[in-house]
Amino acid sequence: MSTEGRKGEPTPDSPSGAVGAAHDRDDLVFKALANSTRRRMLDVLKQSPRTTGDLCAQFPDLDRTTVLQHLRVLERAELVIGRKVGRERHLTLAPVPIKRIHDRWIGEYARAAVSLLDDLGRLGTTDDT
Repeated sequence: MSTEGRKGEPTPDSPSGAVGAAHDRDDLVFKALANSTRRRMLDVLKQSPRTTGDLCAQFPDLDRTTVLQHLRVLERAELVIGRKVGRERHLTLAPVPIKRIHDRWIGEYARAAVSLLDDLGRLGTTDDT
C-alpha cells in the first residue's frame, strides 16, 4: 500500500503525513485570510451567524456568484461552517483554525519579540559606573 498521495505528497498515514496535513490546512487558512473581502465576511459572521442571502446583502458591491466563491474558500479552510436548513444555508464562523494559526505562528513570534524587548530593556538599565 502506497503512503503517497497525488503528485507524491505524503498522506496522513505516512510518517510525514500528519505534519504535512497540518501545513496544508494552515496554507488554506492563510490563503483565505489573504483576501480583504473574505476577512470582512469573517467579521460579519463573527457578529452572528447568517444565511447565504444575508451575507450577500451585506456585500451589495459583489454579485452572488462572487460571494459564493469566497465562501467556498472560507469553507475549504474550515473557517466557516455551512449547513442546510430547509431551502436556506446557515453560515457560522469556526474560530478554531484562527486559534491554531495564532498558537502556532503569532504566539511563538510574540513570545520571541517580548523576550528580545526584555533583553534590550535590561541592556539599557545596566550601570557602567
